[in-house]
Amino acid sequence: MIELQIFKTQDAPELISKIKDKRALLQFAGPAYLFPLTREQLDNDLNNENRFMFRIFDTTEQNTIGHAQIFLKEDTFLLGRILIWDENNRGKGYGKKTVMELLQYGFNTFDRKTAELNVYDWNTGAIECYKKVGFEIDPDLMNEASIDNEIWISINMKISKNAFESGKL
Repeated sequence: MIELQIFKTQDAPELISKIKDKRALLQFAGPAYLFPLTREQLDNDLNNENRFMFRIFDTTEQNTIGHAQIFLKEDTFLLGRILIWDENNRGKGYGKKTVMELLQYGFNTFDRKTAELNVYDWNTGAIECYKKVGFEIDPDLMNEASIDNEIWISINMKISKNAFESGKL
């Protein structure tokens, strides 16, 4: 069982220790952070009134297994910076549970009818996870990021509050 717990500045060293290189940072955070990830970069997010940061806590094992954020936009909220840091925990449903918890929190806390997220097109495991929750790809919104002479394409996915609530049965 997982729960979202409010991320605090004292949680920063653990998160920073999980980001091993610039590719991992780009995958986790998009182009907003610079490698190496620092406490100052995280503090800027903590001090942003439109950004809500969480530790993903495994209540069975009693330990933190990842990180996630919600960014409040004008008409929607954006799920982002979702990371289950131990690769052995990936593919076990933690990502789906985390996304469900983030959506529950977002739709219950903010007056928004839609949630969205961005994911790199090569991250098929994450895309499938988001589709299982009910997200759909918005073919009109894509971005590019450049790293090591490669271009990474970021696709946008959306879910409405109604679709989320009807899918929770």
